[in-house]
Amino acid sequence: MTEIWRMGANPVSVTETGEIARRLEADGWDGFAVAEAHGILPDPYAVLALAAFATTTLKLGTAVAVPIRHPILAAGAMATIQAVSGGRARFGVGRGDSAVKLLHQAPMKVAEFELYLSRLQGYLKREDVDIDGNLSSMARMYAVDPGLDVARPPIDVAASGPRMIDLAARLADGVVISVGADLDRLRNSIGQVRAAGRELELGCYLQVAVVDEKDQSGREAIRGIALTHARFSGFEARPARADVSVAEHAEYRQAVETMEHVWRSARGGVDAKGERPGEVNLYPDEAASAELIDRWAIVGSGEECAERLRAIIDLGFDRVMLGTHTAGVDVAERNTARVAREVLPLLSRR
Repeated sequence: MTEIWRMGANPVSVTETGEIARRLEADGWDGFAVAEAHGILPDPYAVLALAAFATTTLKLGTAVAVPIRHPILAAGAMATIQAVSGGRARFGVGRGDSAVKLLHQAPMKVAEFELYLSRLQGYLKREDVDIDGNLSSMARMYAVDPGLDVARPPIDVAASGPRMIDLAARLADGVVISVGADLDRLRNSIGQVRAAGRELELGCYLQVAVVDEKDQSGREAIRGIALTHARFSGFEARPARADVSVAEHAEYRQAVETMEHVWRSARGGVDAKGERPGEVNLYPDEAASAELIDRWAIVGSGEECAERLRAIIDLGFDRVMLGTHTAGVDVAERNTARVAREVLPLLSRR
């Protein structure tokens, strides 16, 4: 059965996380994932702990955790979430974007991320991990607190290009593909994962907005998160995939360069206040055109969104991570509620 997760910015306010998580569970979402973006969003593990204590079946994860913590700190935090949730956690990790740029760093190189991922897996598997010639381990943590002695949380790697897909296929428990909603591109990515010859769980990140003639606000609710994921395909100087044209790659590069100024500024993006507390403009209009957002994401009526999602689910995904809410926009999560009400009941998940 294909799981449908709500992902995106953390709920606002963080103090209402428990209530919001209960609502997501009641509305039919299978999972709830939050991002790691220190300096912009609350700590993801604290948010997930609040959600864990408030729910009983809702799965919990990061989308994504980034390699700015020592791997033993990240592994210990997610092992704790796995224990307090009764085994409902999944550990989504990636090379990093806004979170690392706030620290004036670049996304981790693929070779460095491979080492980070192998260490993360080692700690969660209770192995001895080599850190610059010295061995360390989390094994004693489970002896000190038997409540933590549950199955390790599986690790999903976020991947856009072929090198990260290959890395995930070799080292992770699952891969979550971020290439937009284009069926051919998704199919090509699945083919690359399968070609690695190793069974692992398949997921994808999609951004979905339910709109109609009277209410187009859903498109703005996902603009920032769609832009973020489209931008991943523009990190390299040239297209990393054969199915991304030079012209399309140029759009992604423009988005990358525009957002550099926001992320590397100490206070960028928060000067334009909305009507409600928590509403800010983190994503300048010039960062991406409306055409790019509509091409990359799924935008339409509930029936139209469900039809496109069914076609994607039929490709064989184990889970689909739906971005419904961008930081600073739609803090009431009206679009999330519309997706739950108008799209989820129409999906055949088998």
